[in-house]
Amino acid sequence: MNLLSELQSFASAAVALRRRLHACPELGFHLPETMGLIRRELTGWGVGFSSLGRGALAVNFGPKTGDGILLRADCDALAGTEESGLSFASRNGRMHACGHDLHTAILLGLVPFLKEREASLSRPLRLLFQPAEETLEGALDAVNAGVCEGMTEAYMFHVTVGSDLPVGTVILPPAGVTAPSADFFEIEVQGKGCHGADPASGIDPLAAAARILLTLEHLPAREIPSSERAVLTVGSFQGGESHNVLPNRAFLKGTVRCYGEGLRKTLQERIRAVSDGVGLAHGTKTRVNFSSGCPSLCNDGALRQRAFDRLSSLLGDRFFAVPPSADRGTAGSEDFAVISRRVPSVMMALSAGGGGGFPLHHPKVVFDEECILYGMAAFASLALGT
Repeated sequence: MNLLSELQSFASAAVALRRRLHACPELGFHLPETMGLIRRELTGWGVGFSSLGRGALAVNFGPKTGDGILLRADCDALAGTEESGLSFASRNGRMHACGHDLHTAILLGLVPFLKEREASLSRPLRLLFQPAEETLEGALDAVNAGVCEGMTEAYMFHVTVGSDLPVGTVILPPAGVTAPSADFFEIEVQGKGCHGADPASGIDPLAAAARILLTLEHLPAREIPSSERAVLTVGSFQGGESHNVLPNRAFLKGTVRCYGEGLRKTLQERIRAVSDGVGLAHGTKTRVNFSSGCPSLCNDGALRQRAFDRLSSLLGDRFFAVPPSADRGTAGSEDFAVISRRVPSVMMALSAGGGGGFPLHHPKVVFDEECILYGMAAFASLALGT
């Protein structure tokens, strides 16, 4: 409780930071306002930072050598118009409906607290502010730029809504795979455009694309054993602009998620085979591209126990350890998985209220900012070893 009390004033400042971040959501690697705000705050506190890869920022505290601890926050948002009704809601056609502004505020708000206590750090501590999580590209880019060098453990939070747990509850999943792999795919179907009154003179890419979509939806239902889990979703179908013209091309975009790397490879192969086969049957040509992806995320057993020992005593009834026998939950993925494959890692969830009755990614979702204090306390405990 002492740590929670010490962090109260820092958490109030973090809430204000969160509202500024929430009002200027940005996408992918292009986060000029978001990263600009982070840079200005760090500079104002007299804290140094370095750029990594295509847009990440890293802050280092403590000794320069030793077994390092990595704390990560993702900073990007989603496309879409926010409808939360908040006074600080975004009005730029993008929205922090996944809660990454909370993640960033928790980590950024902790910086002045950690600066005051840097002399007590016995190990190197690195804070990572990462872009492009939603596109599943940012973590890999940061890893390729060296963010994991010298790190021997890594932690992250993702806020969650709609649970019955009190706001601010830190949820610790079991060891092992806790989030599935994810891959984004795009399918281009090439036909032959013609007048809508004479479809026999062309080759209809829309009909072929529609059959491809329906056939792909059968893959999890008919080709995946009941002991496995997989989700395949087509989220975009585009083609044509006129009532009476068959277009030359149609496009599908989707995502596929599963828990096993072997199954991940099989599904990629089957998506290509279905697209090519159905396209050939309709006289079209297809091209399948997997644009980005990440592996399944693994919580390290020893590190998970360390987090349990520290956080259960710190947080009391605001801590919940998911039993190993529990279902693995939703098919939401996390590109932090790339880091978890290189450094022993733990992904935790943070209860952020009921969401106003709406789920993550919904334009009307609302997060309870009370969770920020508990996220900061958990990160601080892991960083300080208390």
